[in-house]
Amino acid sequence: MGNTEQLFRDISAGTVPGPPVFLSAKIADYRQRAMGHGSHILQGGIPGDGAIILSSNDYLCLAANPVVTRAQADYLVEQGRGLMRSDVFRHELGPLASFEQRMAQWTGMPSALLTQSGWNANVGLIQALADKQVPVYLDMEAHMSLWEGTHSAQAKPRPFRHNSAQSLENMLKRHGPGIIAIDSVYSTSGSVAPLADMAEVSSRYGAILVVDESHSLGLFGPMGAGMVAALNLQDQVDFITASLSKTFASRGGIIIGSSENLEYFRYNARPAIFSSSVMDHEAAGFLATQEIVAGAALMRAELQAKADYLREGLAAAGYNVSASQSQIISLVSGADGRTIRLRDVLEKRGVFGSVFCWPATGRKRSLVRFSLHGNLTQSQLDRVIDVCAEIAPEVEPQLWPVPRS
Repeated sequence: MGNTEQLFRDISAGTVPGPPVFLSAKIADYRQRAMGHGSHILQGGIPGDGAIILSSNDYLCLAANPVVTRAQADYLVEQGRGLMRSDVFRHELGPLASFEQRMAQWTGMPSALLTQSGWNANVGLIQALADKQVPVYLDMEAHMSLWEGTHSAQAKPRPFRHNSAQSLENMLKRHGPGIIAIDSVYSTSGSVAPLADMAEVSSRYGAILVVDESHSLGLFGPMGAGMVAALNLQDQVDFITASLSKTFASRGGIIIGSSENLEYFRYNARPAIFSSSVMDHEAAGFLATQEIVAGAALMRAELQAKADYLREGLAAAGYNVSASQSQIISLVSGADGRTIRLRDVLEKRGVFGSVFCWPATGRKRSLVRFSLHGNLTQSQLDRVIDVCAEIAPEVEPQLWPVPRS
C-alpha cells in the first residue's frame, strides 16, 4: 500500500513524473511530422448530404446486401456464435470448412484456409516461411503486411522496383532463391502486376511466389475468381492471400494454396495460433457473398467501364493517372501540405477520397485515392471530373511527382 499511497500523494501534489524520455521523443517527433499543418493529414472533413464517397473498398456494394445479412443473422439466431477458440483447435465440418472448400474450388487451387484478417494472413505467412537465411523479395509497393511479416521472421527484405520483373531477376541472381511477395492490384496506385512475368521468373529461379489478391479477388478472372485464375497461373503461384474486407465487404482473410503448405501454416504461423478464429455466422455470410460475387459479371464489367471513364476524364483535366489499371485511381500529389490542400478543396466540393501518406506511401508521395464502386452513377462520375478540372489551377497537378506504373 505504501507505493500506492505515495502515488496518490504525488498526483495530488502535481509531481507525478511525465512519460519516459523515449515515449516523449516519439510523440514530439510525431507532432513535428504529422501535426505541422495543424492536424494530422488523415483528419479530413465529414461528408454531408449528397457527398460522393470514394473511400470504401466495398467495390460491389455488398455490405448491406439483404441476402448476406440474412444468412448471417439466421445462422447466429439458430446456432449462436460457435466456439471461441484458436483455429488450430478446429477439426469439424461447418460453415468455415465449407467456405474454405468453396474458395479453393472457385480459384482453382487445392485448398484454402480462413484467417482473422488479410493482415494476419500476410504477416503469418511470411513469418512462417522465412527466417534469417531466407531472402524475401518485395515489390517496393507491396502491402505493408508483407513487409511486417518479413520483419517478424527476422528475414532480410530485398525490395525490387515496382512491377519490374527484370529488377526482381537481378535481385534473385545476386541473392539466390527465396520468397517473392507481390500484390496483383496495388492498393495505393491501382496498378496491376505483370503476374505472368513474375511467375516465370519465380519458377526459373526456384522461388516461392506469394500473390496478395485483396483488391482483385471478386473483380477479375472467371466469375471473379481473381487474377491468378484469369491467367491460369495456379500451378506457378504457391500462395494466394486476400483480405475479405474488400469485395467480400466483411472482416477476415484467406490463404489459398496446397493442402500441405496450409497445414504447415496453420500450426506454425503465430497470428493463426494466437488469434481467435473467424466466427461461424461470419462464414455463413461469406458463403452467401461468394455466390453473389461469382454471379456479378455485369457489375464487374460496369465497374471497369466506370473506372476507364473516370481515368479518361481525369487525364483530360490534366491529372496523371496512368499508373491505374483497375477500380483504384489515385491523385499522387506528393508532399503532405500539397495533399492536405487537395483533400480540402475536394471535400469542400463534396468529393471524399482516402488520403494515403507515409508509411503507406513513400515519403513525399502522399496521395488521395479514389476507390470506385458499382453504385456510382454517370452524373457522379461527371461531377468528380468537373470538380477536378475546376480545382486544377489551384492544386497544380503538373507539378506533382510522376506516378510509378
